[in-house]
Amino acid sequence: MSRAAAFLEPGGPEVLRLMDVPQPQAQPGQVRVRVKAAGVQPFDVAVVAGIIHKSADPSVPQIPGNEFAGVVDQVGAGVEGFAPGDEVLGYGTLNSYAEYIVVGPDQLTAKPAAMPWTVAGGFSAAAQTADIGLKEIKAGAGDTVLIHGVAGAVGTIGVQLCRLWGATVIGGAREAQHEYVRSLGATPFAYGEGFVGRLRELAPQGVDACMDGIGGEALDAALELVPDRNRVLTLVDHGRAAELGIRTTPLARSAERLATLAQLYAQGDLHLPILATFPLDRAADAQRAYQAGNIRGKIVITID
Repeated sequence: MSRAAAFLEPGGPEVLRLMDVPQPQAQPGQVRVRVKAAGVQPFDVAVVAGIIHKSADPSVPQIPGNEFAGVVDQVGAGVEGFAPGDEVLGYGTLNSYAEYIVVGPDQLTAKPAAMPWTVAGGFSAAAQTADIGLKEIKAGAGDTVLIHGVAGAVGTIGVQLCRLWGATVIGGAREAQHEYVRSLGATPFAYGEGFVGRLRELAPQGVDACMDGIGGEALDAALELVPDRNRVLTLVDHGRAAELGIRTTPLARSAERLATLAQLYAQGDLHLPILATFPLDRAADAQRAYQAGNIRGKIVITID
């Protein structure tokens, strides 16, 4: 048996508790990783709430978590490129809030030596989502890009990628986060009454593209400012995307993409601040901290 933060019945963070679960074994074509850190995502909160990935058998504990970092400790037959002792980061759909996770080798890449475990555990989803989203809206040199929710993990990586590609970023965040947003190289603005006017003042030549991490009124503002709706993508307001004629993030995560982004971190071109860490037995507190909002960077669960 091994430990995991899991739940039987969906609900709020309080349903998550430390449980003994069967230790997974690597089958042919699989790799088992001893997890050292796992990022906390809105996707995980939705899993715990029972909104997505509902369990077919409520008597079996369900383990959330879709990104992780750790040490390979078991390699199934036919796997090449990984061996016990390799330090890796990776992604999946579920099961990262646990001591062990089994995934395919196509979901892993080597952890850069200079990348701390906490950063590695929370890197995959933020970095890949930002990269996929910005490439969907073709953000590039000379563009002015609007990012709603810029102080979060995806926004943080998004600003850095835009700057690497030669784009200018305007980002929405609470005023308490504005100094941080400036440190990333973006121009911040505050939401609230009249914020569309403030946006127009910041971008008198117009906004070329938008990656939206808030939805609602913020997304509506983007539709006023970006002339081509093919260059507007929402990470959160999926229910409205089709009727609005805008984009959502496609399923395009890959080990190759993750390796490229990890290399940018190793080169010093990307960084990801860690807001808070929680041990595995406090996974519920980690999700509560996420739900409290005002996130700057990443919340991560650590596993001894």
